[in-house]
Amino acid sequence: MRRTTLAALAAAFGLTLSSPILPAETLEIGTVPAATSQSALPGRGASMAEVETRFGTPERKVAAVGQPPISRWVYPGFVVYFEYSHVVHAVRINPASRG
Repeated sequence: MRRTTLAALAAAFGLTLSSPILPAETLEIGTVPAATSQSALPGRGASMAEVETRFGTPERKVAAVGQPPISRWVYPGFVVYFEYSHVVHAVRINPASRG
């Protein structure tokens, strides 16, 4: 049993020495500019008044639908969703996808 184990180890070691060494690639990922980070969007729980004070008047205000009422405000680079009068979500929109 010991001979077969030693033979197997020797064969495995020999294979690792004979395998080619391949070059590695380096992938560099840049940092996200502050203007496109999540921190530039309204935070969850902010009131409509706080959003309007910080980001100005939206391009369009879409009336609330459903229960609880969900409304949205459309800004040039993002959309803010409100439940009643507080932010529940803010989403960046792709400028190319805007009609």
